[in-house]
Amino acid sequence: MKKTIALLLLGGMAITFNACGSDDENENSTADTNINKNSTETCTEASRLEFPQLKGGNSIVIVHRTGGDVNYSVEWDIDLKSQRWSCYTLDRKTLTSRTSRYYGNPQYPLDPDLPLRFYLDRPTADYSEGDYFYGSGYDHGHICPSADRLYSKEANYQTFFLTNMQPQYNAFNANLWANMEEQVRIWARASTTDTLYVCKGATIDKPEHRLLPIKNKLLVPRYFFMALLLKNAQGFRAMAFWAENENVDRSNDKLSKYAISVDELEKRTGIDFFCNLPDETENQVEKNLVANAWGLR
Repeated sequence: MKKTIALLLLGGMAITFNACGSDDENENSTADTNINKNSTETCTEASRLEFPQLKGGNSIVIVHRTGGDVNYSVEWDIDLKSQRWSCYTLDRKTLTSRTSRYYGNPQYPLDPDLPLRFYLDRPTADYSEGDYFYGSGYDHGHICPSADRLYSKEANYQTFFLTNMQPQYNAFNANLWANMEEQVRIWARASTTDTLYVCKGATIDKPEHRLLPIKNKLLVPRYFFMALLLKNAQGFRAMAFWAENENVDRSNDKLSKYAISVDELEKRTGIDFFCNLPDETENQVEKNLVANAWGLR
């Protein structure tokens, strides 16, 4: 099993802790013809369609693999000690259920590919030191969900790494967010769907996009998002969800209330999603939300 971690530093210098996956087939990449695609100098996986444009600066990209295939990838901000996003694909292989949800000790392990100095207050590997989620009033909110990774025991286990977690109110995590995640799986399982490319994350950059931090250290995002790119026989279409992390049960809300175009999500987050698409395709699919095409009312 091969995993990848890349540190992108200011000024274009790059240090790779483990060799990037040069043997990766990049089956989800596409033709050139774009000017804002990710560089693959530090990590070939960054050319995959689910990847947004990498932030650079003091950011780490971690690619988790199972059986030689990419499971999901994370961008971690080492200054803010917080996850920026997780991205992954859903298709017939990854949607096959072969295992159950991981329950272990610890339930939320340290990511073995993130150096300890990049966690909050973790000078050693002793798990008893400082998991700020516990007792905070927030759930360990999966970004790449456990339910999206039941195709293998290892793939599911990897979704419980702390690098794939963000603090979420239980009323948000178990209700509105869970409903959005289930809707994403419904779209991915549709017989007409080839692949669904998913990038999910939270707002960590702007102070106004955060709630009060836990113990004055762990960032708590105010907003969460999902950017979705669906590929089928007709081509590509894209949409996004944007929702506030509230301590309110909004499970009865229509999801159309939270649907926006990817262009609008990019304005709100400052992240360039699906940047590896050819420019013409990217501009076309991201500018409008065609709710009927997604079955949203």
